[in-house]
Amino acid sequence: MLGPVLLAAARSDSIRRLVSAAPVTRPMVDRFVAGEQLDQCLRSIRSLSGRGMEVTIDHLGEDITDRSEALRNRDAYLALTEALAAAGLADRAEMSVKLSAFGQALAGGHDLAYENVLPVVEAAAEAGTTVTLDMEDHTTVDSTLAVLAELRKRFPGTGAVLQSYLFRTEDDCHALAGEGSRVRLVKGAYKEPAEVAYQDKREVDKAYVRCLKILMAGKGYPMVGSHDPRMVAIAQDLAGRYGRKQEEYEFQMLYGIREAEQERLVAEGNRMRVYVPYGTDWYGYFMRRLAERPANMAFFLRSLVSRS
Repeated sequence: MLGPVLLAAARSDSIRRLVSAAPVTRPMVDRFVAGEQLDQCLRSIRSLSGRGMEVTIDHLGEDITDRSEALRNRDAYLALTEALAAAGLADRAEMSVKLSAFGQALAGGHDLAYENVLPVVEAAAEAGTTVTLDMEDHTTVDSTLAVLAELRKRFPGTGAVLQSYLFRTEDDCHALAGEGSRVRLVKGAYKEPAEVAYQDKREVDKAYVRCLKILMAGKGYPMVGSHDPRMVAIAQDLAGRYGRKQEEYEFQMLYGIREAEQERLVAEGNRMRVYVPYGTDWYGYFMRRLAERPANMAFFLRSLVSRS
């Protein structure tokens, strides 16, 4: 029951203030977030790269309330792109962006988000890397996929994220399984209504496997976003079934989660990409990570109650 509560709390300003002020919060945040500043993030990227992993970087920020914030997020990604090129890390690191951080939810948000993300995608291409558009709640899917389609006209390597718990996702997988398409498949981390999404974990898992089959059978590049050992094993089995070599798909896991499994997959010759978030606006991301992992959630709440 705590998962839905924390997902709701991720959008609460009052709970944000309480959690941010709690002494126990910082050590927990450090587990999932690679620092608040760009130089801290770059250190983490170098460390992961040195261990044979690739990364995708998320400058944290979403659900902005005015256009100036959208411009600040755009500029943060432009600075990140420049830093990756200067550090010689562009071949090991791509970027993940949430269009809500670029103004998608504001008035005229679809066009605004496209206008803000386009220079980031252009800069990434010039630096020798690329961008993946993160997926948010179901109300943003059509807009995000429309922006993706427009970007891919000039930058076909732009990636997308699809969430298996949405009823529509199998159709979206078919649409995005073509040559050159890059799709990260995840189960989904937002609280969605029963009208649009599976509510039972078993149904979400079954949908994940159905979607994974579509992507593995297609001509695109599947990115398996899961920490579930069963899904990892199924992905490897499907890759073999459809004749994919290890370099023709990859696994993706979150920074600070199942690190031993990440190391194991790399040691076996798999491509492993770590989702590395950084920045000061860590609250919403942090709460979703707690909601996904009951053990972390229970520990944090006990600590919060005992120390606040």
